[in-house]
Amino acid sequence: MDEARTPAGSTHPVDEKLPALKMATSGLQHVAAMYAGVVAPPLIVGAAVGLSGAELTFLTGACLFTAGLATFLQTLGIWKIGARLPFVNGVTFAGVAPMTAIVASTKDKSDALPVIFGAVIVAGLLGFLAAPVFCKAIRFFPPVVTGSVITLIGVSLLPVAFGWAQGPDPAAGDYGSPSHLALAGATLLLVLLLRRFTRGFVKQIAVLLGMVAGTLVAIPFGMADFGPVTDARLIGFPAPFHFGAPQFQLAAILSMCVVMVVSMTESTADMLALGEVVERPADERTIAAGLRADTLGSALSPLFNGFMCSAFAQNIGLVAMTRIRSRFVVAFGGGFLVLMGLCPAAASLIAVVPRPVLGGAGVVLFGSVAASGIQTLVRAGLDKDNNVLIVAVSLAAGIIPITAPHFYHSFPQTARIVLDSGISTGCVVAVVLNLLFNHVGTGGEAREVTHPLETAEEIAAVH
Repeated sequence: MDEARTPAGSTHPVDEKLPALKMATSGLQHVAAMYAGVVAPPLIVGAAVGLSGAELTFLTGACLFTAGLATFLQTLGIWKIGARLPFVNGVTFAGVAPMTAIVASTKDKSDALPVIFGAVIVAGLLGFLAAPVFCKAIRFFPPVVTGSVITLIGVSLLPVAFGWAQGPDPAAGDYGSPSHLALAGATLLLVLLLRRFTRGFVKQIAVLLGMVAGTLVAIPFGMADFGPVTDARLIGFPAPFHFGAPQFQLAAILSMCVVMVVSMTESTADMLALGEVVERPADERTIAAGLRADTLGSALSPLFNGFMCSAFAQNIGLVAMTRIRSRFVVAFGGGFLVLMGLCPAAASLIAVVPRPVLGGAGVVLFGSVAASGIQTLVRAGLDKDNNVLIVAVSLAAGIIPITAPHFYHSFPQTARIVLDSGISTGCVVAVVLNLLFNHVGTGGEAREVTHPLETAEEIAAVH
C-alpha cells in the first residue's frame, strides 16, 4: 500500500530523516503539545493517594520517562511491534477515573499505587496477546466510520484546550478571567500570523514559536510560574518499583482491562486518522503492530512507576498542520521525554508554559484533527442516505459526554468508562450502524439524497 503512494526509489515522508536541528525543534514541539496531557493523570492520581510534593514530582517524571520509551516502541519499532508512524505515546486519560476509584476503595493508601500497577501490567499483557485479533476490526472502519471518529477526536479534545485557556486551577478566583482568555487569544493570533505570513521551517514550527512568544508575553504579568524550575533536581532516575512491588487484585484488573479495550479502540481510530494525514493508510498489519506497542508499553510502564500508555490524538493535529510527517521527528520527541524523566529540571522548563498559552495553541492543534475528519467524510460518499444517518447519529452519540457530562450518571462505573468517552462511544455506534445499514441485508446501493432531512415524497420525486 505504501509503494502505491510513493514513487519508486524515493523515501516516503514518514521514513524521511530530516536535518538534526529541524528534527529536534519539531520533536520539542510535539512534546510541548502533549506535555499537559501526560502530567495531568499522575498529578490527579498522586493527589488522590496523598503523595508529598517530592513523591508527586517523582511520579510525574516516571510517567514522562515511560511515555518516551513507549514512543520509541511506536515510532522506531522492533520486530512486529510499533506502527512506525509519527505517533506520540503517553499516559491515557481514560484510566484516570478507574484509577482514582481504585485509590478510593483501597484502605491503606500506600497499597493503592502497587494495586494499580499490578492491574496495568496484567491488562497490558492481555492486550498484547489480543492485538492480532483486535486489529482485524479494520474492515469495519470504512471512510464513513473513520471520518466520523476522526472528527469526534478533534471535537472531544477542543474542551481540553478551552479549559487550559481559562487557567491552571478551576477552583481559583481568576479562572476564566479576561487576562487568561486574552493570553490564550494572543497565542492563537500569533500562531495564525506565523502560519499566514511565514514560510518554510518557521511556518512548520509556528505552534512552538507561538507558545514561546506567549510565555514571554505572560512573564511581565506574573502569569508564568518559574517555581518548578527552581525547585527541580538536576538528575533523577525512576527507580523500578519505587512505590512497592505490584499487587494483583481481581476487581482492579477487570477495571483496567476495560480501560485497555477502550484504549485499544481509540488507538485504532487514531492510527487510521494518522494514516490518512500522512498518506500512508494504516492496514491490518500496521494496526496490529501499533496495538502491540501500546500494550507492551503499558505492561512495561509500571516497572518504572508509570501508568497505562496510549497514542496521543492531539499530536495528530500537529502533524496535519505542520505537514512534517517523519516518524523520526516524533522519535526525537520521545528522546526529550526520556531526558525529562531523567532530569526533572529539564521537565520543569515545559511546565513553565502557562495553561492559557497551551489553550490558545490547542485550539489550532485540536481543530486541525476535526478538519482532517471532515476531509475524510467528504470522501465517504455522503450522497448516500445510509451514510448520512451513520455520520449524524455517531457524531450525536459521541458529543453527548462533551455537552452533557453527567448524562450517564446513573450507569455503573464500569459502563461509564466507555460511555463517558465520546470517542469510544461514537466509534462503537459508527461501526454498528455501518454494519446495519451497509452490510446486513443490503440488496443494492444505498439511495442518493441531496439533504439528510428529505421527506419520503421528495425522495420519490427525485427517483
